[in-house]
Amino acid sequence: MKYADGRKLAGKCMCGAVQYVVADEFLYAMNCHCSNCRRTTGSAFKPFAGIEREKLTISAGEDALMRFGGAQNHDAHCKLCGSLLYSLVRDGAFVHVPMGTLVDDPTIRPTRHIFVGSKASWFTITDDLPQFEEFPM
Repeated sequence: MKYADGRKLAGKCMCGAVQYVVADEFLYAMNCHCSNCRRTTGSAFKPFAGIEREKLTISAGEDALMRFGGAQNHDAHCKLCGSLLYSLVRDGAFVHVPMGTLVDDPTIRPTRHIFVGSKASWFTITDDLPQFEEFPM
């Protein structure tokens, strides 16, 4: 796999059974407050970064992946510890990487909050990032 600047980031699940490598070439990063992201992470929101599918490679534990959804759109979890490792989106063209699974520090930072119209009522957003009721067009 070729990377534009050669920088690769490591990522893994909580138990370490599944590991991945991704180019540090994310195109966007956001904090998602939708109910699905809250449930799948057990948190108030999911910070994620988006990148083209071919720029993420499972480097260990492919057999420990558990997928929820179809071939072109799904969430991939470790079947041993349950960690969400990535979401395949946009008909298989992109992956959304939960930033909490990255071992290395990416150069990108979240630039907005999305789906704040359905955020947890007990959570208060305290930063100055733009907020969108749903997904910004």
